[in-house]
Amino acid sequence: MSDVPRPLKIAGQSVRRRDLVEKVTGAAEYCVDVTMPGMLHAKVVRSDRAHARILEINTGEALAHRGVVAVVTAADLKPLFPRFGHIIADHWILASGKVRYYGEPVALVVAESLADATDAAELVRVDYDDLPAVLDAEEALAAGAALVHEESYPATADDSFKILAGGVHETDASVEDRPTNLAHEVTLEWGDVDQAFADAAVVVESQAGYPMLYAYAMEPYNAVASYGDGELRVVSTAQHPYMVREDLARVFGLPLAKVRVIAPYLGGGYGSKSYTKVEPLAALGSWVTRRPVKLVLDIEESIYTTRVDSAQVQVRSAFAADGTILARAFDIVMDSGAYADNSPLVLAKCVNRCFGPYRVPNLRVRGRSVYTNTAPASSYRGFGAPQGNLAGETNLDRAAEQLGIDPADIRRRNLVAKGESLLPGKRGMDAELVADLDMVVASLERDRRDEPGYGIGFGCAASDAGAFPVSTAQVRIQTDGSVTVLSGSTEMGQGSRSLLAQVAAEELGVDLDQVAVVQSDTAITPYERTTGASRTTTLVGLALQRACADARAKIRQMAAEVAGVSPESVADAPGGVELPDGSTAGFGDVVQRWFGGSAGEVTGIGLLRREGPTQEMPPFWEIGMVGVGVDVDLETGHVVVDQLVTVADVGFAVNPKAVEGQDLGAATQGLGAALYEELVYDGPQLVNANVVDYRVPRMGDLPRKIDLMLAERRDGVGPYGAKGAGEGTLNPIGGAVAAAVARAVGRWPTRLPLTPERVWRLANGIEEDD
Repeated sequence: MSDVPRPLKIAGQSVRRRDLVEKVTGAAEYCVDVTMPGMLHAKVVRSDRAHARILEINTGEALAHRGVVAVVTAADLKPLFPRFGHIIADHWILASGKVRYYGEPVALVVAESLADATDAAELVRVDYDDLPAVLDAEEALAAGAALVHEESYPATADDSFKILAGGVHETDASVEDRPTNLAHEVTLEWGDVDQAFADAAVVVESQAGYPMLYAYAMEPYNAVASYGDGELRVVSTAQHPYMVREDLARVFGLPLAKVRVIAPYLGGGYGSKSYTKVEPLAALGSWVTRRPVKLVLDIEESIYTTRVDSAQVQVRSAFAADGTILARAFDIVMDSGAYADNSPLVLAKCVNRCFGPYRVPNLRVRGRSVYTNTAPASSYRGFGAPQGNLAGETNLDRAAEQLGIDPADIRRRNLVAKGESLLPGKRGMDAELVADLDMVVASLERDRRDEPGYGIGFGCAASDAGAFPVSTAQVRIQTDGSVTVLSGSTEMGQGSRSLLAQVAAEELGVDLDQVAVVQSDTAITPYERTTGASRTTTLVGLALQRACADARAKIRQMAAEVAGVSPESVADAPGGVELPDGSTAGFGDVVQRWFGGSAGEVTGIGLLRREGPTQEMPPFWEIGMVGVGVDVDLETGHVVVDQLVTVADVGFAVNPKAVEGQDLGAATQGLGAALYEELVYDGPQLVNANVVDYRVPRMGDLPRKIDLMLAERRDGVGPYGAKGAGEGTLNPIGGAVAAAVARAVGRWPTRLPLTPERVWRLANGIEEDD
């Protein structure tokens, strides 16, 4: 068999997105557009303090309000399992006994109209007995600190959690033992770290603070639920419908087959819509009333539902005189808020990713996820990498400065080579990192300006991406030769609907307009574990290729039976088969002739698990290779990004323009954390939980020069050598901007975002707390 890849006709083309016209004309249906007959509306009553015992909830006045059907509290949950959480089942659907953060759901008002529910929610009276609150990780870890959780909770994660966490870690979910505010702890170590530091020519110590963020999907959380006859149907904004189904089945004591979760188009996710969020609340309202219930959160409520883990990271790195890394040691503390959600895995991934894609012979990392009386944290684009990469990359830049080595050269000297191990026992590096870095540096240097207030910076990252390799896909070939693709993956703006159509059309040799894609309905579409970790192209794409191969095999068998020839003599042809006499028959002709008449269809099934090309973890390494050039106004501290350069090392771009869009989106989101975005607590309450005060990047913030490059070396395990994309460029942006600003002002920042005030203080040598 030839090693030369076969020519591709549709895969590799920048085709128009399937959802383009629907979305720009307003015809696309999102969850918020869904209605059901007899539907009620719900409004959440939320805690107005961070930590307090619940003495009494008086619902009488609210129940008497016009249109109110029910007011639900934790007391109504006794027949149910009252908590959710796919790693630790610690998250109360409605606060029971006490509240653990400002904004926590305490009651649910269900009424005939949203206006009635909103008005009645104001009439629910809650009496509290205030408790001491721990509002940051340092307070929570202090001796004698008030406990966010006094009780222990069962772990609900399966073995895949340990595999995803890296397998070489010691993990401890302390809530299963003596309760503390330590939600999770992870360690990773190899070599003789202490001896390496003793032998080093230079030891560089630094720290970095990553801000508390909100992912800010345009569509807030919402869900519509209908419970009846022992079955539950939920339409929601879920990235992972099948995992939400598991939580709901546990809560209501239902078989999985009796729980249906549907996710239409999502108005963005960025990790924030991973796993269960508001679905149990809407389902609870329907369970009580036996009518469909719709729950739609506003932006402030969404921010209090989940946010990004903030982090404080201490780094020590040991170097030889030539810049070779001898050892690195990291101490990571994440503020994960009142409930665990996905923060234990975010922490584990941060531990895996903080030391960068470098050859580190001696390593020690300790990571701690800490409960606090603040809004719960969860997944975010980059999945722990942005927090750790900021600290690791700026430490490396400071080492280059101390050693008198060019910052690009110190990276070239230490980047792992293709095939080389980064994590012991894991897949070797599947990218040419030095070549990617050279592309970034060359582009930056072309437009570099040597003038006061101008600086450039770049960063490297490699994430053990792809999540757990379990995926299923189906293709159905119709009597007219058209094709339906069924996948449990979710379309949330990343373009998966178009990508899957391209793969199916390429594999089956049909025109793209002959392929329809149906997604994200647990009653109809096949199982898909998650939509995240940049896995859809690689893992769902592989499952789909196998489904197409299965369908083709069945078509060949049917054609052989109809023609009276051996199956081995029938060959594949574009859109059909070729018979031994050289004639061809289309898919539709074969289906109709085998079934007799215009009836029937052929279904191909593709199954993917951890075996063969996906046996080694991670399924692929997602590379982040970026550079920025910044202009700093030294009088005001205002930072303007002049250049943005990215390399998407994707192996093969199934849809190049879509990849570029994902890369630009991820990088822009990274610029938000680097320069603008931060959730700010003043005591127990957020002061900027709204669309005005929480500053996200705007069109006017886009860099003057944007250079989005693709590295296509067909070195991935996915279709046609593809690897995932969509998160990589976010991960090193924070460190790149911090380095560029440092070179522009002459001092190194220790926390993001680099707001004008912080940069002005930095440039003038004024401590932030002065």
